[in-house]
Amino acid sequence: MPPEAEQRSDRTGEAAGDPLAIALFSEIFMAGQLARGRLSRALPKGMELSHFSVLNHLAHTSRDRSPAQLAETFNVTRGAMTNTLAKLDRSGLVHIRPDWDDARRKIVSISPAGRAARDHALSALLPVLQEMIEGMGRDQVRAALPLLREVRGRLDQV
Repeated sequence: MPPEAEQRSDRTGEAAGDPLAIALFSEIFMAGQLARGRLSRALPKGMELSHFSVLNHLAHTSRDRSPAQLAETFNVTRGAMTNTLAKLDRSGLVHIRPDWDDARRKIVSISPAGRAARDHALSALLPVLQEMIEGMGRDQVRAALPLLREVRGRLDQV
């Protein structure tokens, strides 16, 4: 094969992408889609995965957050987070109050009803998650966690 044909072939291969990179992206994307779908179906009626995620984060961290901090944590726009928080606030699942240090900002905390709703949702999700872990094997899941955390960390840097 002439050298210029070889170079065109290499460039075409680059444009088509690295099969390993494509396979990694495809698996991550599909696993995320399937997990969201399966978990969404397990949530109590009326609760969305975004609602559970915010409640779970607030319950887990035990720290009040600003809407901007929550938007950054979940890698969503401030508008999307404001919409989610407004729904949670109307349902009495979070408390939104002014930031006493900076009146332009707001502070979000989980309410007792929000903690109870999160616990109820978690009890509905747990069987789905435990079934998956038992099916794969606890040791295999435990061994996969460091790699998944590294992938998440690298994606977060982009």
